[in-house]
This record gives sequence, C-alpha cells and structure tokens, in this order.
Amino acid sequence: MDPHSKEVVLITGCSAGGIGHALARAFAANNCHVVATSRSRSSMSDLENDPRFFLQELDVLSEDSVRHALSNVMEKYGQIDVLVNNAGVQCVAPLAEIPLSALQHTFNTNVYGPIRLVQAVVPHMASRRKGKIVNIGSVTVMAPGPWAGAYSASKAALHALTDTLRLELRPFGIDVINVVPGAIRTNIAISAMANYNWMPEWNLYKPFEAAIRERAHLSQGFKSTPSDVFAKKTVAVVLKKNPPAWFSSGQYSTIMAIMNHLPLFIRDFVIRIAMKC
Repeated sequence: MDPHSKEVVLITGCSAGGIGHALARAFAANNCHVVATSRSRSSMSDLENDPRFFLQELDVLSEDSVRHALSNVMEKYGQIDVLVNNAGVQCVAPLAEIPLSALQHTFNTNVYGPIRLVQAVVPHMASRRKGKIVNIGSVTVMAPGPWAGAYSASKAALHALTDTLRLELRPFGIDVINVVPGAIRTNIAISAMANYNWMPEWNLYKPFEAAIRERAHLSQGFKSTPSDVFAKKTVAVVLKKNPPAWFSSGQYSTIMAIMNHLPLFIRDFVIRIAMKC
C-alpha cells in the first residue's frame, strides 16, 4: 500500500494514560498513520512495536526539537495532514501567590507550544492547500474558577488564538478546530499533584490548602468520561470532510456551557459553593 494514501496525523503529548495517547489509538483505528510524540519515547512504549505508529521525541518547549521531529516525519511520509496540539500541563495554585516561573511554564507549554507547532507545520499545509489543525482547549475557559487560574488563562489564550487561526488559515485550505474536553479520565491529576508539590507554602491561602489540593483531582471523579470514549467521538468529528470549528464533549461540558451564559453573580455564587472559597 502506498504510505501516502493514508492521512498522516501528528499528535503532541502522547504519554500513556493521557488524552493524546487515546487520540493516537483512535486515529490509528481509523486507518491513519499516527505520529505519536512525547518528551520521552519510553512514556509511549506500548505503541513501540505497532506499525500504525511512528514514535518521535518532541518537546513543545524547544524549537529545535519541533524542527527535528517534523523533519523526520517529512522524510518518512512526505506530508502532514492533521496536527493535534494536545500537549499541556495543569497548574494548581492561587494567582496572588503562584511563583511567576510556574505561570510562565504553563503558558510556554499550553500557548507557545502549540504556536511553535503551528508555525512549523503551516507552510507545508499551505503549499498543499490542505490540512487540519486541532487545538485541545478546556471547558474551564467557559467558567473559570479559583485555584487553577494559570491553567484556565492559558487555555483561554489558546481558544482565542484558535479563533484567529481559523480565519487566517482559511484562505490556504486549512481547517482549524477547537476541541474542548470536559472532565476526561486521565492521569492529569497525578501530574497536577506532582507539580503542586513543588509549590511554596501558602501564606494568605494556607486555610484553603485542602480545597486547593482537591482542585487538582476535580476532573477525575467517578463520573468523568473515559478517555477512549472521548477520543473516539473527537476523531470522528475531526476526520469529517468539513469539520466543525468547535467541538466539546465529556462530563461537565454541557453544564459549563450553561454556566458561561449565566449572569456573573449567579456563576460566582455557584462556583464559590462548589470550590469552597
């Protein structure tokens, strides 16, 4: 079979246990060549011997790493049809006391990382007048609450950039899709707590310590949507000939959409009760 007869999908952040890993499997199940990337190949070791996957180490914080990985992909396949910007980090901390380095790292990963990939891939897609860029946002943007302001703000920035990219890239035949997950069952709480444990001891917010820690686990309740279910629905939408500009799925996605349209005083009241602040 001609390797170019299948769509080539590059996904960032494919470590086992995350949304990217589930998306990689779902795209592969839909007869795509999947370039699964992560900062470490060992985090994707279960995909290593499956010919549907081409594993690449890629750090979204490094332009050199992005260039090197994309060069390898072009050498192997000669094309990239779909870019999925999934790599991201959670950051739980009160904004008045968060170390600026943690805030900067969150934006560098969740905002500048996707733009590095976009700028690297767009010239190729524009030359073919064909391509899709999928940015993975978050429902927290719909009704930002306390303790995860850095994460919500970074995803809000990504949503805004996605809206702009959709308009700017349309003349070149490139579709841009904002995928907005709800509460999806992944290992994000583990990484969120690992990051949180590096935070300093709070001063003003010491009495809220338990509530802040609880925020790291918020999306991982027993009703959260399994990642494979979310991935299957998302891939079906992305692979449509004319995909929608916005797709949201998963636990809390409907509730958060409603919250987005509530008067602020009502939204704030609901969030204060829910988040114990």
